[in-house]
Amino acid sequence: MAPSMPAVEERVDRLEDSIDRFITSVGIEFNKLYNSQMRTEAELRSLQAEMAEFKEEMRVFKDGMSDFKDEMRGFKDEMSDFKNESRQQIRQMNRQWGELANKLGSMVEDLVYPSLPRIVEELVGLETDSVHARWKQRLPDGRRREFDAVALAGDLAFLNSTMATLRSTDVDAFVHEIDEFRLFLPQYADRPLIGLLATLSVDESVLRYAEKTGFIVLATGDRVMEIKNSPGFEPKRW
Repeated sequence: MAPSMPAVEERVDRLEDSIDRFITSVGIEFNKLYNSQMRTEAELRSLQAEMAEFKEEMRVFKDGMSDFKDEMRGFKDEMSDFKNESRQQIRQMNRQWGELANKLGSMVEDLVYPSLPRIVEELVGLETDSVHARWKQRLPDGRRREFDAVALAGDLAFLNSTMATLRSTDVDAFVHEIDEFRLFLPQYADRPLIGLLATLSVDESVLRYAEKTGFIVLATGDRVMEIKNSPGFEPKRW
């Protein structure tokens, strides 16, 4: 038996409703999918932009590292040149120190010994009878001693000790050297002795200490070697 018209229309109406609901549902899901896709594309574009920015930063960083490496190579080259120059300067300084040491070693002969006759005359108004440089003496028991310079004038003896830099300890040591002079040169032991300390330059405090002890201090000046003591200073006669 064929269905009645109202029943068919009812079914068609239900089918249309179902189709409408389906279309609506599909539309909603499509919109969700579309919106989701749009968000994903937006996120991808943002990510791509961030990646592009990161790549640019990495490129700048790599360029900076390349410049840094170039600077380091330049620095290493400069350090290498500096080391080479330093080694050359050290070798040159060593040669100069060696030459200076040789000069200091001959200071007695070159500066003090030629000046002693004039110094003695300035001090006591006497001409020297004899002057000795690097005067070596030996005792019967084998002990040896070298005195830098010795001058004899009238009944006086002049004993010199020479050093590049005069210190207070050198002043103290010179007192003991006077005792050794009398021990190694007994023929002059009864003579009054004047002590002369010679140096290239002298600190004022050391000069005052040497004066207090009673010694004449000689140093380079307008003349090869000149007396540095205070005007009117009278040396001790040991």
